[in-house]
Amino acid sequence: MAGSAPKSVRHVVLDELSGGIVEKLDAGSAAFINSSGLAQVSPMGMGLYRVEPRGKVGSVRTPQLQLDVRPKDRLGLERLLFLLSYAGEPGFREDDVHAAAAPELWGALAESLAQLAERALNRGVLQGYLTMEESLRTVKGRIRISEQISRRPGMLVPLEVSYDEFSADIAENRILRAALERMGQVPGVRPDVLSRLRQLKGKLDGVTRLPSGAPLPPWSPDRRNVRYHAVLRLAGLILRNASAEAGEGDQRAASFVVDMGEVFRDFVGTALRAALAAYPGDTRLGVNALLNEAVEDADRLSVTPDAVHYLGGRPVVVYDARYAARSDAGASLSGDHYRMLAYCTALQVPTAWLVYSGAGEIKLRRVLNTDIDIVEFPLDLSRPPSEILAAVADLAEQSWGEVLRQARQG
Repeated sequence: MAGSAPKSVRHVVLDELSGGIVEKLDAGSAAFINSSGLAQVSPMGMGLYRVEPRGKVGSVRTPQLQLDVRPKDRLGLERLLFLLSYAGEPGFREDDVHAAAAPELWGALAESLAQLAERALNRGVLQGYLTMEESLRTVKGRIRISEQISRRPGMLVPLEVSYDEFSADIAENRILRAALERMGQVPGVRPDVLSRLRQLKGKLDGVTRLPSGAPLPPWSPDRRNVRYHAVLRLAGLILRNASAEAGEGDQRAASFVVDMGEVFRDFVGTALRAALAAYPGDTRLGVNALLNEAVEDADRLSVTPDAVHYLGGRPVVVYDARYAARSDAGASLSGDHYRMLAYCTALQVPTAWLVYSGAGEIKLRRVLNTDIDIVEFPLDLSRPPSEILAAVADLAEQSWGEVLRQARQG
């Protein structure tokens, strides 16, 4: 099967809500799984360990074991990668990730990266202007006067200069090279895909290598680098969430771990802000609102809703995205309603929209002895990406309609 782990590697699949299982593991695999944060591995003696999900999803691969923890509601691999990518780049297309070509995460990531990198580099390595700062004996570009005076007072040479050089050693290529290296270190990637990744990295050998753990250099999408857009979005996803490291000898282990609560919150915020751009006002994410009156800063209490829409500088509606906000019976948990009530009180808005992951019907709940409404809005992540985005657009339309209705009444 394409992209599957070697036969010698056991493949264990868990649901993120499952209670865990007992597996026979070697100490190295147990330690790596624990360090990844994907699951809690506890020794039980005689080489047996209890493996329990820790509220995150992803995959860990060691020389002996591949452990996959999958999202609830049987959310497919294609959907997970779409949500991750869209949160980082609105407008991300689902066909930018070739998950259908590989039945598991590592195969999908490797194949997608190879295909997108080949497309990006088909016309050659991208070049751009890079600002260089050097000490030279002749003038090149412009002299950095302040540095010249502070570093070499009274000296004419060498000169502290700054100039632009047309080079392939730019942020876009550094990010791409780092992602190709990262995926090339993952054990179990199909040999033909691994060969493609190495050939692609060879085209970037003259590009500065990013140190492990270093922040990604900033880049801005424009017409010059348009052919790199898709591969850089995927490369960023890989570098932010995947790790690969060497073990004993030439054995390697790799992990790709994400927090679905954060993924859902980031996706809803990004998609909602894009949808609300069609209406007056502006949408702000992660607004910090004061909840109480306090004389000293240490006594201040604040709340941070996921999104707030403002009109004329005044908040008019608040939103919160809760991946685990739904019980098995389909009703949202009361703790989330308390939180929404606090948002409305702190921001003085009449309506809060609780966006939760799952299927169901929209429900409106009026809080007793108040004029505050809490609307539960389900977002079914099992649907195709186009339908998920259409549902977010419907959320924006309905919530804006409620703002207009209350404005007329007020």
